[in-house]
Amino acid sequence: MIPYARQDITEADIAEVEKVLRSDFLTQGPIVPKFEKSVSDYCGASYSIAVNSATSALHIACLALDLGPGDWLWTSPNTFVASANCGLYCGAKIDFVDIDPNTYNISIEALSKKLLEAEKSGLLPKVLIPVHLAGQPCDMVAIHKLSKKYGFKIIEDASHAIGATYNQIRIGSCTHSDITVFSFHPVKIITSAEGGMAVTNNKFIADRLFHFRNSGTTRNQLFMQSQPENEIWNYQQIELGYNYRMNDIQAALGLSQMSRIDHYINIRHEIAKRYDDELCSLPIKIPYQLKGTYSSYHLYPICISAKKTKKTQKEIYDAFWKNNIAVSLHYIPVYLQPYYQSMNFTRGYCPNAEEYFRSAISIPMYVGLSFENQSKVIKTILEECN
Repeated sequence: MIPYARQDITEADIAEVEKVLRSDFLTQGPIVPKFEKSVSDYCGASYSIAVNSATSALHIACLALDLGPGDWLWTSPNTFVASANCGLYCGAKIDFVDIDPNTYNISIEALSKKLLEAEKSGLLPKVLIPVHLAGQPCDMVAIHKLSKKYGFKIIEDASHAIGATYNQIRIGSCTHSDITVFSFHPVKIITSAEGGMAVTNNKFIADRLFHFRNSGTTRNQLFMQSQPENEIWNYQQIELGYNYRMNDIQAALGLSQMSRIDHYINIRHEIAKRYDDELCSLPIKIPYQLKGTYSSYHLYPICISAKKTKKTQKEIYDAFWKNNIAVSLHYIPVYLQPYYQSMNFTRGYCPNAEEYFRSAISIPMYVGLSFENQSKVIKTILEECN
């Protein structure tokens, strides 16, 4: 079975993990800060806070921006549920902005229109989470400009996009946002087995992220309140936080993988170029690259038009699996999920996102995809879509 994605683990990765297993610290040791610094240095951000998942990173990012009951969080419907759930964890209300039919990211036109209407009704969002789907950066200059006009904060969901650039600036620099979140799940660009990270340039936000990650506790005297001198107070809880820490075993793997991140991105571009060249003449839609962006190509989604291919998305999806090619779908619009249907969202709410949902298939894209296996994927598409 050819997977749609998988991790690439080297002997060097295994050796670094083994060093931690033989060390004094399996968690709360020196490797997590080294991994954090590696990501900060790579992205050009001032602060990085490693956590046990991107979902946790999104949660504490919302908390650090004081999202709470009565507030609104807006995001793309074309994302994993965590991009919206993080707002619900904070007691906020959730709404969705339709996607651009070319980039599959938040539509600037739809966002501008929705913000204008929300301003009139007094229901502007406190936080917007643009999602860099498949590694394709959103139009962050336009989003940042709107944030200044309407007063909302920005959390970039870059779970797919470490290594991507926007106007030659790496995603994660937070040039156009308050916080950026990365994922290190095994199918992502690099992995720490499970894990995530929140990066920012704001020290106040970074301190809050750190506290929320560490059960709301600190050992830093700058944040601790005075206590009787005859008592031992070597830590204090100053927030209601969570145990979202990443351990040193995970960090060792992530740190080792960071040494190869540009190599990984280059390979993904080579795979994408071959797909582009082989599939461009077919009656299907291949990924569009926004001007001034450089995708990390976490995913390579193709879009099927039954009118042109004479086969439905589902028929072609099933054909892949029958040929032992594991394809996937990214994503079902969040508001169509049964849990969100109870919030009175209806079909047709974001028509572009629903059209994408009814046509998209994510075909295999990962560093270890061999020429022969990619040939099999291409052959299947040629047979099913001509």
